[in-house]
This record gives sequence, structure tokens and C-alpha cells, in this order.
Amino acid sequence: MLTHERPLSPAAPSAQPYPSRWVMLPVLLSALFMAQFDLYVVNIAAPTLEHDLHAGPAALELIVAGYGFTYASGLITGGRLGDLLGSWKMFIAGTLAFGAASLLCGLAQTSGELVAARLLQGLTGAAMVPQVLALISAVFPPAERSRALSWFGVTVGVGGVAGQILGGALLQVNVLGLGWRVIFLVNVPIALAAAALAHRLLPRLRSAATPRLDLVGAAGICLSLALVLVPLVLGRTEGWPLWAWASLAAAVPALVASLLWERALARRGGQPLLDLTLFTDTVFARGLLICLGVFGAFFSLMFTLTLVLQSGLGLDPLHAGLTFGPLGLAFAAASITSPRLVGRHGSRLVTAGTAVSGLGLIALLVVLHLTGADIQALHLIGPMVLIGLGNGLAVPALTGVVLGGVRAGNAGAASGLLTTSQQFASAAGIAALGAVFFQALGTGHGPAAYTSALATVAVVDLALVALAMLGSFLLTRSTRSTREQPA
Repeated sequence: MLTHERPLSPAAPSAQPYPSRWVMLPVLLSALFMAQFDLYVVNIAAPTLEHDLHAGPAALELIVAGYGFTYASGLITGGRLGDLLGSWKMFIAGTLAFGAASLLCGLAQTSGELVAARLLQGLTGAAMVPQVLALISAVFPPAERSRALSWFGVTVGVGGVAGQILGGALLQVNVLGLGWRVIFLVNVPIALAAAALAHRLLPRLRSAATPRLDLVGAAGICLSLALVLVPLVLGRTEGWPLWAWASLAAAVPALVASLLWERALARRGGQPLLDLTLFTDTVFARGLLICLGVFGAFFSLMFTLTLVLQSGLGLDPLHAGLTFGPLGLAFAAASITSPRLVGRHGSRLVTAGTAVSGLGLIALLVVLHLTGADIQALHLIGPMVLIGLGNGLAVPALTGVVLGGVRAGNAGAASGLLTTSQQFASAAGIAALGAVFFQALGTGHGPAAYTSALATVAVVDLALVALAMLGSFLLTRSTRSTREQPA
């Protein structure tokens, strides 16, 4: 996060823009792609990991969602470390560390080793990714910032979808006989190349102030997220014991206490981890809530669809991944178009995207009702295309609109908080709706049981998307009123 940095005067319209900014952007986004890819590629590899490493249900949950937990909980702190050490230094160090953690994942011999390596991988991703948004916000002039930020949103979605598609292909090809290990080892050369190019291309930003790390705030935010995500991940496999419910109940007072600390620290003239003044920006605050609905619904559906295709319909990883191909193409086509449309339509593009996604979920429910036990992968393609198209429009536009109008001095803090909300929503959606899916599935087997469980998840996702669409209407009104005021 570059909350206090003023290199090259990036926020000033009259300043000379950094000349290598558009060449720099793909390097930054390649690191983001890796982080997103690894968040979802294990979905497609779960059955293979279960067989090869004898991973039980709890271990599989931690392999899939543990990465998302440490990733989400460390993003804000990772951004503040960028303030302390320099975003370009943190990006290079984080990218190299992510490559090293990926290597450990690929070398794991037991499920326990893989869980530990995945937790570490999430932390290294949290060190790397906040610097991407911070550098974009600092380097791109206001006229170009929304478009550049929209490309961040494109990469977030495409990376997640690619995890399903490319993951299946990598597992099927079985490169050098590595099996599931290749889905992690492929990051190593990419991380090395990205770090080398970053060293050459990234601007050496300097801080005008002396940032300090708010250790109490960092611990409080991490604890609040842990109290929610850990029981969501492990609660179902442990039979929802008392500690899981107690943990969920304790999350609210822990978060309130953390926010009170942050406010008190700011009043004393300190440097809180969270800039609470961001929540006075109506567009930003409503955008965070929309992110919770959009990301929670989309990526939980991706997770449960993977389970249906492999465990319910008996597809191998390659054919399950290829089934996501049309969704991926629709998402990519819409998301590549989205940055050019966001400047013209703004938050209305978020409304349009969530509406199309909602239609896709309705179509999915109709298909599941009509086909029942006779469901085939081909029947799912049409609804999946609509869902991919809608999210491809909404996700980049949401990122661009929410961050595009944030004041330059708040860009870093806003970037970290938005990314945290996106990853928290994704991880919580997978964990919570994954639990709903397995609860609905019960002891059932075969296509009928799996499609019935998928329908239950789709209903919840539809409710989340409906709330996000309602929020996008309010966001449009806020954008018109708030962002038209002079800065």
C-alpha cells in the first residue's frame, strides 16, 4: 500500500506519468494470476490429492481453504509492509517467496506437509498481491487508473477460472510424471521471471513519511478472520462441535475491539492498519458489500460444480476442466471488454453483470429441475456461460469503479481492504457453501444426489447475487452523487 508515498507525483494530473507503466502492468498481473490460480486449482486436484496423499476430509479442506485463509488475513498487513519497506521491494521479495512456497507444495510427501506449505504459500501471496494494486494506484494517472484497475479485476477472475481449466489439463498431461505436483511447480519459473522483470521495470518509490506497523491491529484483524474461517473450514468435518460455534460467536466482539483500537490509535495521531475514514466514502463502503456477494457466490459455485462434475458425474480432471472451458471463454471475453466499457457506463456495468449472472443461476436451477438423475455435463454449459459472462462484466467493473475514485492518499489502504474483502468472500463462500453442499448431499451418491445438493447451493448463490444487484443500484446512485463533487 502506498498510502504515504509520493513518488513521481502520480496523483497529480499535471505530473509526468511513469513511462513504463503499461509495460510494468503485465508483470504485476502475472503475480496476481499465480495467486488466484493457486487459490482454485486445488479444487480440480482434490480427488487426486485424496488418493495420492491419503488426505482425509479435514486435510482436504485445509489444503483448499487454508491458503485462502492465510492469504486473506495477511493482505492488509502485507500492504503496510509495502509502506515500510517499499512496494517494489515487497513485490519482488513476495514473488520470490511465493515461488519458494510453491516449490515446497510440490515437494510435499504427506498431507500434513502440504497443508503447512499451503498456509505458507497464502502468506507469501499476501506479501505479493497488495503491492500490485498499490503500484497501479500510485503510477497510473487518474485518467488511466480505472482502466488499469479493471485489468486487475480481469486477472482476479481469469486466474480463478484458469485454475479449473488449466489445472485439469496439467493433471491429465502428467508433465514429467509429476502428477498433482505440477500444479504447484509451474509457479516456480513464472515467479523467477516476474521477479527479474520487476527488478528492471518497477519504479523505486519513496515514502514521504515514516510508516509504522500496527502490530495490535494486525493481530486483531487476523484473529477476527480466523475466528470466522477456521470453524467454517473444519466445522462440518468435526461435526460442528461447541468450539466452532463459540469461535463464530467470538468473531464479532473481536472485530469490534479491533476497530475500536484502530479508531483510538488514529485519534492519538498513530498509524492504524485500517483507515476507517474509507468507510465514509459511500461508493467504497457499498462496493465492499457487493464484493462479498459477487465473490462469495461465484467461487463457491465454481467449487461445488467441480465436485458435481468429478464425484457426481464421474468425469476425470481433464474433462471436468474442459467443461469449464465455455464459462472461462465467456468470462475472459466479457472481462477483456469490461475495462473499455467501465469508463462509459461505470457502476451500471456492475448491475448488468450481476443481472446476467442471476439469469445464469436461474437457468441452472431450471436445468437441474428438468434433468434430475439424467443430468449430463453438456446440460450445464448454457447456464455456466451466462454465469461466466455476468461475472466477467461485473468483477473488473467493480474493482475499477470502487478504487477509481478513491483519493490518491487513500489508494493503498483502499486497495488492501478491497482485496481482503474479495479473498475473504471467496474463502468464506467456498467453506460455508461447501458445508451447505455436503450437508444437502448427506450420504447420497450418484448424479441425482449431487444435482440436488448443487441446486441448494445455487438458491443461496442466487440470493447473494440478488443482494449484490440491489447494492449495485445503490452504488450507481452513490457514484453519481458522490464522485461528481469536487475533490
